[in-house]
Amino acid sequence: MAEVGTGRHPLIELCDVHFAYGQQDEILSGCSLALFEKQKLGVTGPIGSGKTTLLWVIVGLLRPRSGTIIAFGKERVKESDFYEVRRRVGLLFQQVDDQLFCPTVIEELAFGPLNLGKSQEEAWAIANEVLTELELEGYRWRCPYHLSAGEKRLIALASVFTMKPDVLLLDEPTAELDEKTRKRVTQIIAQLPQAMIIVSHDEDLLDSVAHARLVLQDGKLWDEDYSRRGG
Repeated sequence: MAEVGTGRHPLIELCDVHFAYGQQDEILSGCSLALFEKQKLGVTGPIGSGKTTLLWVIVGLLRPRSGTIIAFGKERVKESDFYEVRRRVGLLFQQVDDQLFCPTVIEELAFGPLNLGKSQEEAWAIANEVLTELELEGYRWRCPYHLSAGEKRLIALASVFTMKPDVLLLDEPTAELDEKTRKRVTQIIAQLPQAMIIVSHDEDLLDSVAHARLVLQDGKLWDEDYSRRGG
């Protein structure tokens, strides 16, 4: 795969991040990573290893016990620090039902652009453009709650795209999709210009898209080759 053209400084950087839920053992225990411009970074690991937690920490939905989070050249610590991060980073939730709340698909896709200050006309134009790109025009007036699990994931992914973020954090983007749709989504992700972190167990997706792969195991991120060798 072609070498990624990176800038001098990472867009997102984690340094020695530790996180635990309440009094439980740490699920992240010294995680570090750097995501550069245009880089597509794959993250794998056992179920329950903390992959979703890692993405939520990046956007400030969870706060680490210790460590440093740097996004777009600034250290992010308190809640107000993450406002800009959430405007510039698009997060696809693993549980997409948590991401869908509007009565129709078109309103779902227009919601993000409206929140970014677009006019209703502009927001609907963006939403329609993304629906066309993903070949989802037939879903425009459907209710998201009545869609299948795979259809909901497509709509959630489309809603992230309408935000036109600088960075994408995609949590299992091809889960529950049929083979034809999975291949189409893989092609779309491969063509996107944004830097992204892709959490996935879909080997075909990561082989097609990721420039580098990390494994989250025992609370730390390891280079995939290093992990395979047993450390």
